[in-house]
Amino acid sequence: MHIVEHVMEHSVSDTLYLIPFLFVTYLVMEWLEHKTGAKTQKAIRHAGAAGPVVGAFLGVVPQCGFSAMAATLYAGRVITLGTLFAVLLSTSDEMLPIFLAENVAPNTILSIMGAKVIIGMVMGFVVDAGLRLARRDKEKLRIHELCAQDKCGCDDDCATCKQNPELAYGHHDDGLAQAAATPAPLHRSIAEELEATKGHEHRDHVHCHDCGCGHEGEGHSDADAAPAAEAPAACCHDHSHDGGWKGIVKSALKHTITVTLFIFVITVVLNAVLETVGEDVLAQFLAASPLLAVLAAALVGLIPNCAASVVIAQLYLEGVLGPGAMLAGLLTAAGVGLLVLVRSNRPALQNVKIIALLYATGVFWGLVAEGLGVVF
Repeated sequence: MHIVEHVMEHSVSDTLYLIPFLFVTYLVMEWLEHKTGAKTQKAIRHAGAAGPVVGAFLGVVPQCGFSAMAATLYAGRVITLGTLFAVLLSTSDEMLPIFLAENVAPNTILSIMGAKVIIGMVMGFVVDAGLRLARRDKEKLRIHELCAQDKCGCDDDCATCKQNPELAYGHHDDGLAQAAATPAPLHRSIAEELEATKGHEHRDHVHCHDCGCGHEGEGHSDADAAPAAEAPAACCHDHSHDGGWKGIVKSALKHTITVTLFIFVITVVLNAVLETVGEDVLAQFLAASPLLAVLAAALVGLIPNCAASVVIAQLYLEGVLGPGAMLAGLLTAAGVGLLVLVRSNRPALQNVKIIALLYATGVFWGLVAEGLGVVF
């Protein structure tokens, strides 16, 4: 009974503090989907070029809430993969509280945290550069796909968005700009009508004449509809059917509840295993030769639970782990960020590749530190 109470207590505390981070993240993503045009979304993605710098400094904050935020934002393709790596590698989780409680010298703490930040930034830029060279860095936003995955119901009132998910990112100003830029008189008339209806919200679609988009209109004839069928559906689709901020908050809450429940269930299982097996087993697993210790520490760091960083930090302070093994373990110790990534990001195979690359990165830098005789 004591074990059950202890497991539940830790699981609840490990999960509750993530709720504000998840809610704010989903709120921002819903706003991006429903309230911004293509130009704004493009500007945000371009700003991601400096993402690894921001991500590395945010990740070093002593809790794994930012890794959960980064995983969610990447699942929606709001940030780059390099930014995600920067956050995951610099995340310190429970390392800092342990070091402070044990009165570790400030220079040592700053050296370790600085190494994690620098490695996070470097690897973040390397990952993004690799994707650019492979021409795989132009991914579109996937926020609406997350909505469909979690069944948040934010497009229940729009059949067009359900049938054509890419139109969910459409905005009134985008349709206006597209129609106005088209030389055809037909599209100019659409632009004039969109301008006339600007500022008015509809529950479904803008009523436009002769656009051939399947909307209601007046005075349509078969002769008019034929050439109009070539007009893009996005020119008339006004994605203002989300019910304003009420709909955005409602969708964000649904996402947050869904992901929080998933994290809680997995955390209960992990805590139960750790309570049953005991942290001593992890310590014995890590107390190997320097090379095996680096490999083992990086593997333990992948456990999406604060116990991983706690054990690694304590064993380093006790002299069981060397600097290289400690660094390898703390680089891969991204906390619940990996849980959120597995839960939200698709395809699943990509998650496996990301985790494998994270492990390889931790091992590489751990071996470098060990080989150079680095002392923190």
